[in-house]
Amino acid sequence: MTNVLVQMDLPLMSSLSSGLTRYLFILLMFMVCLSPVSNAQQLIHNQYVLTPFESQFVALREGKPIGHARLIFSQLPNKLWQLEYESKISKYFLTDKRNETTRYLQMNATDSQSLPLLPISYVYHRSGTGPDKVMSITFDHDNNQYMTSTPIDDEVLFPLNLHFDNQLFRIDVPYQLSQGKTEFNYQFINNRGQTRVYDMQVINSDTLDLPIGSVEAIKVMIRRTSSSRQTFAWFAPSLNYHLVRLQQFKNEQEQGEIQLRVHKSL
Repeated sequence: MTNVLVQMDLPLMSSLSSGLTRYLFILLMFMVCLSPVSNAQQLIHNQYVLTPFESQFVALREGKPIGHARLIFSQLPNKLWQLEYESKISKYFLTDKRNETTRYLQMNATDSQSLPLLPISYVYHRSGTGPDKVMSITFDHDNNQYMTSTPIDDEVLFPLNLHFDNQLFRIDVPYQLSQGKTEFNYQFINNRGQTRVYDMQVINSDTLDLPIGSVEAIKVMIRRTSSSRQTFAWFAPSLNYHLVRLQQFKNEQEQGEIQLRVHKSL
């Protein structure tokens, strides 16, 4: 970086006034010192639009394909929306197939802090190597409680306290990024019926070469309370801020990732 500055300054000193030289130097230093978060914010050039879509991903581990995933957001009658995530992973003789489906009720927007969607039901299925798992959660916002299909410590009713489902962040993070947010969190109920917190922090912006092509994306770090896992996610403003890549680590070892290969409006 020092060599670049010297090469530019020496010719200028002989032909420009000291005031103009000083101005150009300050401007150049400002451009060099822009923070990663500022670079990410420069990608925010349009607003997020709540619209049906389908995203298809390839699942990878150590750069090799091991399966696929799909995210579908669809609009239903009576102000209902449905978000479905499914994945199928196989390596050697191990397999893992998962499906998560949430239904939301669209509310009248009262503020711009989050999407006007309230979860009303969530269903999780897991099958493959090892025991199968099923969990259904019903949200009762009027009585501030949620009910699980499987007892947790012999209980099935729990206080809701503004917790969301395990999936809302997948469509709300794009909205938050479009609003210029760089740090935010989600209180949610996971696929085991337990309350957890995701902390989101914008790291920087990257140019990614993905199966869908080259895209500019905002990189977000996702921290989970009481977890050794660390997750990074990339969202592309040019694709309505939707997820284009997700990479997960545990104890600093990569567990796998998904990369976008197809994205389309429905």
